[in-house]
Amino acid sequence: MASSDAPIQIGRVALIVNDLDKVGDFYRSAIGLERLAGGGEELVLGAGDLPLLALRRDRAARHRPREAGLFHTAFLLPDRAALGRWLRHAADRQIGLDGASDHLVSEALYLRDPEGNGIEIYADRPRSAWQTDGRAVRMDSIALNLQGLLDAADAPWAGAPAGSVVGHVHLQVGNVAEAEAFYMNRLGMDRSAHMFGASFFATGGYHHHLAGNIWNSRGAGPRSADAAGLAEVVLVADADALAALGAVEFSDPWGTKLRVEPKG
Repeated sequence: MASSDAPIQIGRVALIVNDLDKVGDFYRSAIGLERLAGGGEELVLGAGDLPLLALRRDRAARHRPREAGLFHTAFLLPDRAALGRWLRHAADRQIGLDGASDHLVSEALYLRDPEGNGIEIYADRPRSAWQTDGRAVRMDSIALNLQGLLDAADAPWAGAPAGSVVGHVHLQVGNVAEAEAFYMNRLGMDRSAHMFGASFFATGGYHHHLAGNIWNSRGAGPRSADAAGLAEVVLVADADALAALGAVEFSDPWGTKLRVEPKG
């Protein structure tokens, strides 16, 4: 089962940005998303015909990096070769990375957009290679073999390939126990892992669709009404999961908005 086969998964993410043109250009040129729609105040980007990211202009919104909200949006590429192609693209274009990690279940590269929103570009290892401890998926953060990943590139980067999705969204929260209570009890997700001030949540046995950490936001209260960054996370759910939720709009304990749509 892939990320996109789970009962509840990520559909797309919406961000509030000050400079729509600059940020939009970055996601097209650096990340390889395509413009799917948009007028003067919103731009919708995706891969193939699948929308993955909506950018909404608000020139007055303020950046508050230690508040609850977005830690990163994680774009899942279809395979390791695609991730290798993107890494070669990043090197050729001198796109700066914040980090690179082997998470055992996946290989991941990290960076930020021009307004500081975190981004992960990753590819999963085959499900058969994952290890579990009971119901928990074993994950770690160890050195990534960058040369091996570069060697996996089989062609030049030509943009995010069809089949790319938002595999997961990692959130900043004020308290991990409160995040667990909300995402497990209210959204009905499983806790797939817990480590280092963070918990990870999933459905369908995936390593995680959502996560919450306190690394930059310990003790954070409700988000400011004028904050830039994350506007909402749109989840998609199958009929059974949607019926069990009993609602289509949620806010977590810090005011992060989540909206649920039926799977198409």
